[in-house]
Amino acid sequence: MKAPSLGRRLIALAGALVIGFSMATPASADDQRLKVGEPSVTTEVNPSKIDVMGLWAHPDDDASFITPCGVWHDKYDVQCGIIMLTRGEGGSNSVGDEAGPDLGLRRENEDRASHYRSGTLDIYNIDAVDFFYNTSAALTEEVWGSERIQRQVVHVIRQTQPDVLVGFSPSMAVGHGNHQYAGRVIWEAAAMAADPTRFPEQLTGPDAVDTWQVKTITSGGVTTGTGGTMAPDCNAGYTPAAENPFTVVGTWSGYDSPYTWFEGNVQGKPAGSAMTWAQTGREGFMVHATQARPKFTGVYDPQCLRYGIAQSVVPFQPNGSAGNAKDDALLYGSVLPDPGGMPLGSTYSLTTDDYFQAPGVPFEVTVTARSGKGTIAAGDVTLKLPEGWQVSGDVKLGPITEADSSSVTLTVTPAADSALKRYPISATFSNGSVTAYTDTRIELVAGVEGRFQRWGNYAEYDQWAEEFTNVGGRSNAERQIGAGESITVPVVVSNRTNAAQSGEVSLSLPAGMTADATSKPYSNLAAGAGTTVDFVVTHTDPTAAAGVNANITITTTAPGSTSSEVLKLYVVPTTVIPEAGTAPTVDGVADDSYGPALDIGRKWEGADCAPDGTDCGKGSTLRMSWNGDDLYVVATVVDDKVSAAAPPERCFGHWLVDSVEVLLDPMGGSRDTSTTFKSGILPYTDDASGAAGNGPDGPCWSRDADNHQGFSSGPLADTIEDAPNSPGQTVGVKVTRTSDGTYEGGSYTVETKIPLANLPAAVVTGKAPTGAQADNEVDPKYLGLNVTPYDSDVTTYIGKTRTAWSPFGSQQSEPYRWGHAYLDGYTAPADRPTTPSDPIIPDTALMGVESPQTIHQSATRGVTISGLDASHALKIDSVSLNQAQATFDVTSTAAGTLRAFAWHGDLGMVPVWITSCEGDELGFSTCSPDDITAAPWGDDMGGRVLASTTAEVKVGSSKVRLKLGKEAFAALADEGTLLVSFQDKDGKVQAWQYPVVKDTSTPKPTPTPKPTPTAKPTPSPMPTPSKPWKFEPSAPYTLPGYHDLNGRRWFTECEAYSQTQRCRTSIWATTVQRSGDSFVVKQDWAFNNLTYLPYMKREQWAGNPLGVTGSWTASDGRKWRTECDTPATGRDGCRSYVNATVYKATPKAGGGYTFSQENQWVFNNLVLFMPKSA
Repeated sequence: MKAPSLGRRLIALAGALVIGFSMATPASADDQRLKVGEPSVTTEVNPSKIDVMGLWAHPDDDASFITPCGVWHDKYDVQCGIIMLTRGEGGSNSVGDEAGPDLGLRRENEDRASHYRSGTLDIYNIDAVDFFYNTSAALTEEVWGSERIQRQVVHVIRQTQPDVLVGFSPSMAVGHGNHQYAGRVIWEAAAMAADPTRFPEQLTGPDAVDTWQVKTITSGGVTTGTGGTMAPDCNAGYTPAAENPFTVVGTWSGYDSPYTWFEGNVQGKPAGSAMTWAQTGREGFMVHATQARPKFTGVYDPQCLRYGIAQSVVPFQPNGSAGNAKDDALLYGSVLPDPGGMPLGSTYSLTTDDYFQAPGVPFEVTVTARSGKGTIAAGDVTLKLPEGWQVSGDVKLGPITEADSSSVTLTVTPAADSALKRYPISATFSNGSVTAYTDTRIELVAGVEGRFQRWGNYAEYDQWAEEFTNVGGRSNAERQIGAGESITVPVVVSNRTNAAQSGEVSLSLPAGMTADATSKPYSNLAAGAGTTVDFVVTHTDPTAAAGVNANITITTTAPGSTSSEVLKLYVVPTTVIPEAGTAPTVDGVADDSYGPALDIGRKWEGADCAPDGTDCGKGSTLRMSWNGDDLYVVATVVDDKVSAAAPPERCFGHWLVDSVEVLLDPMGGSRDTSTTFKSGILPYTDDASGAAGNGPDGPCWSRDADNHQGFSSGPLADTIEDAPNSPGQTVGVKVTRTSDGTYEGGSYTVETKIPLANLPAAVVTGKAPTGAQADNEVDPKYLGLNVTPYDSDVTTYIGKTRTAWSPFGSQQSEPYRWGHAYLDGYTAPADRPTTPSDPIIPDTALMGVESPQTIHQSATRGVTISGLDASHALKIDSVSLNQAQATFDVTSTAAGTLRAFAWHGDLGMVPVWITSCEGDELGFSTCSPDDITAAPWGDDMGGRVLASTTAEVKVGSSKVRLKLGKEAFAALADEGTLLVSFQDKDGKVQAWQYPVVKDTSTPKPTPTPKPTPTAKPTPSPMPTPSKPWKFEPSAPYTLPGYHDLNGRRWFTECEAYSQTQRCRTSIWATTVQRSGDSFVVKQDWAFNNLTYLPYMKREQWAGNPLGVTGSWTASDGRKWRTECDTPATGRDGCRSYVNATVYKATPKAGGGYTFSQENQWVFNNLVLFMPKSA
């Protein structure tokens, strides 16, 4: 063998891949010894710097973030991160039986896998509980605890210092209450992170962080518009819609990613050709298998991915400009310098004295700037305003310095005849050499405005928006009315003019509605004051099927001012539930004592019944009665195809199978379902033995998303918190499933008795409505009621159609749109409370200290688990390994809980899908029809968790043992890791990661004991002279010559380099080299790495990119990155990587090789620094 020459100063493995490493036969567990290397500890690693941070509620909410982050990371070296409020453990699971914390582990991995290839390594889980589907941000805030969420998110932001925040809008229009609240947290946390009075304890102590100003927020920004181009710089020619007041930026997803198509892919793409980021991102988007997303096997076309800039304190590029067209335009002023010339780090912003303004009434705007570096010469500010608006004031701004902010305040007067809507206002600065642009929005409302008085979630949202931001717009005017009922419609009149006003409020009513008056006056309303004008509105037909909207237009006038608003009234059905003289027999057959049949066949969500009346829908009926203190319900459901039969332990997620849900609201119009009773009833189960207590394959029922969620039937009913949650409820069914997968007779029947004592408050109902105000009770008391069948025509736990008595959307979450029931003659027991009991919501959240992937991230990326405070109470004194166990010797100054995991393989992700594509280790590619199957998971996270333990640690010294065994010990030898988390009694946390390495030291024989000599006088101690520091070279990287180590042949030679020495190490291995259009596999010396010896101090490397953390592009166009003082480098060291093309040869079963190539980061060199103490 000929020794390789030292060659070029920087050599990267581009065009050759060592494959000999994988051919070595590992030693058996019996003859190998392992130890742990130097640990990585959260508080000893500088926190990762994040450029663009997303914030969402559930692991699949962030899927649209994958592709742009891939582009930004690949092209602009941008680091994305994600704050995830929950792990989604309250969701469904379409590919396994995991639920609660176990599902949280699986969904966290799905999320990490989805972002893995885009370079997004940092996902900060906040550990809020994913409790149940709702549409109430207020309920979400109450359950999660606003201060707790704010504190942890602010801590993550202060540690990672993101410049851009993206995520959901805070608007109610986003639907899910968790999503709404996540949008709110973006704005709350951004403001609080910059405020030294919020969570000041984070700013002091050994782990102190600084306040942090987020520069740009997209939450709530709108992107509607036309134009653009399907090519790089895709926002060129894009024009926002006339009603869109936001600056819109875009990123092209058609760039080639570093990932390539595998041989044999079902899409038919040439092997080795590059995937676009659109394709790579879409494959990640669909990786949430538990949420019924199928593996993506198609080809995804590139798109222009757009964001609206909702708020910015830095300059950016305006719509239609050349800079705005660029694919990195979102990053201007925050991550990248703005093309206008203000130095990076500068601020430039525009604010108004109020968001709401009135036509003809002056208001103030302020432009504020600060230089990021040096002094910017003074210039003029120009406001862009709608035609006819006036501006006055001194427009001179500056000089703009680093030391202090400069500002100008101008007065804007809208035209008196301006339309009432939202308007953009922009400010451009120019001094002849530097320009800067920014914008904001105001909304013009009538000088005297009348609005329907908001209630519940609507009122709470408007209050929040007034405090933080109106970017999501105002809440809608919505209210319910039962068929035949009379209700109060209050209108709040506000005077925004500078003088007292008098005028009139009038109602325009639809057919079938009457009011006590169609107009009413208000008088002498002072400037800045408000008043309320009440109307009584009546629906005239108590027998109407309802289920429709009836809109009322509210018009408010004053001299020179007119405002109007449309109140959407949901007309819901009403019914009278009769008393049964004798309690019905609950057997699935309706007794004569039931009331009239009600239609429950109208669709409110999902696919149409096809055909209606056979597949589902028409002919489905409900009948009800009450007796004593019990409510009786019998529902006959038209259905043809049988769904999956859930085992009793899966008697939840009733919406995924054929079922009937009974929804009861004793409060009548509750804000959310936490004060209601909801029972999901499955007419049959997979329970041949009848172990669940309801007969072979009998029914089961559970409460869902209500005041006391959990199993209600069988032995499982005793397992929930504060069990039972529905004592005395019984169910009878009439259902026959035929061998061809249909229902005999084309239907099934469910009957249930529900004790009214199980409801969260007493049921109090008033007089049944008549349709005439004179005879009605205004704003009557009623029992909110709905019954909704769920139809699924498959056996794979996927729902299809949902129908109901009151067929409005979001039936499972919005009680105010349920029907109204009046219990004729019923009186609740006098001692039953009329206020609802506090909801019992299971805390099924997985904690970050329980997640191996979260522990790994915290220990190696330097950000505390879940954004909690760091604990310094526990010290791990030593770690030892043998086949039986890993032993941790610890000393702690505080009691707490230690969790330890033995892990095998990549911690970044566990493959979600199986694949037959040769060389695809991540599982995203498809080469066979069978490749769409979810990969095995189980209790060991797809085989990655080899062992785990939880131990309570007391103050003092102790040992914690992690049991291993022969197989686990052997697996640790290959990519093995020990992970440890600790949470002390005060909730503070710490994380450690120990790499497992082979122990190649020679065991020393145990010496023969010698006789103890006679004691001699102890001589006076001599001072120990200090030894000068000396570097000791070692094989194979820093000791010149040939080395046989670990069964491999190495060669190292060193030479002088600047003020140090540089060693080049090569290894004898099988390599793959490209020769023209073919590949050659041969044995040869292959470059391994360069090592710069520690004869220079860190400061001497300061100007060299190999000696500082960062990224750059070399003159030959190749991309490089360097990381220093990480677990991979150890202390006082830096590793550099180059992005290179790597070839791979995979042996075929019949001989020969399959060749592939891909671009990846390849380790190139190691810089060792002289210790500071030397």
